[in-house]
Amino acid sequence: MIDDIDADFHTPTSNDPTWTETNFFGFYVPEATLNVGVYALFRPNVGVAISTIAANSRFVQAPWQADYWDAQHHLPIPDPRNLRDYQLANGLRVSSPEPNRIWDVEFDNGEDLSLGFRYTALSVPFDIHDPKQDPVVAARAEDGVFAWGEAYAGHFDQTGHFEGEITLRGKTYPIDCVSTMDHSWGLRSEHQGHTMSWLHAHFSKDLAFHGIFDFDPTGGPDAPTELRLEHGYVLDKGTLRGLASGRGRTIRNGFFATAVELELVDGDGREYELQGIGRTSFPWQAGPGTVGYNVLAEWRYGDQRGWGEIQDFIGPRQLTRIYSDHAAGKA
Repeated sequence: MIDDIDADFHTPTSNDPTWTETNFFGFYVPEATLNVGVYALFRPNVGVAISTIAANSRFVQAPWQADYWDAQHHLPIPDPRNLRDYQLANGLRVSSPEPNRIWDVEFDNGEDLSLGFRYTALSVPFDIHDPKQDPVVAARAEDGVFAWGEAYAGHFDQTGHFEGEITLRGKTYPIDCVSTMDHSWGLRSEHQGHTMSWLHAHFSKDLAFHGIFDFDPTGGPDAPTELRLEHGYVLDKGTLRGLASGRGRTIRNGFFATAVELELVDGDGREYELQGIGRTSFPWQAGPGTVGYNVLAEWRYGDQRGWGEIQDFIGPRQLTRIYSDHAAGKA
């Protein structure tokens, strides 16, 4: 389970320079199809942080085609080190007056973009290693397989309410949405070692879905991919229920999701069918060794409509192999 102390820096398990701690806050403004990501990745053993701030409302193929993109990779970790209260040299300020329940986030580059919001959790954190929360992990308990890669030795996802405002090149938008944040800690190589589709769909404060799926990208760009659930949950009227199984199919333009269909089953046997349509595209490099094919999607669940982000991660090493094989006619 996740405790209050997990909102702070964890003691690295080794002196490896790639030990990492992350925070991600993603929100959106539906009327402007504006998708915003605020991210910080800390490497405490070497004293530096990566931070990316992105805002995008269009279909783009390169980061610099977005509404806003700022990536800085050698920001000093400020002393005293405090993950619940820090300010980075790029203009990002994060504080958590109530650990794992409330975060206050501000960013201002002094020119093109400023934002400020309060994130208020709508549920307890979902620990992807806790068999009491995650039926997928519970089903693997006999094998003792709880971790999903070194980079996620510690990881939780959480749904919450984002409220504030963002000003982009002189135009101000209110922030008022339900979305998902996450926090990870562990060894994280410079190279993305596996594929991952991290996605969520939010319909109200009473209903939200989050899932982490595996997929095989070797069919190349534009090839549909099948999704297999690794971890996830549904938040239903304040009750958090882990997903026991799930599958899906993603239709792609390049590696961006244009449409997703999901079939999910929670730990109590309830079944859900969701459909998502991509409304933006943005290639997010959270670090130099990964590409997140990010899409703001409009979701449908029965007669309900909602919004949420799809982040499909593939490592550049794998991408170069895929594109090389595709160019050579091997795919």
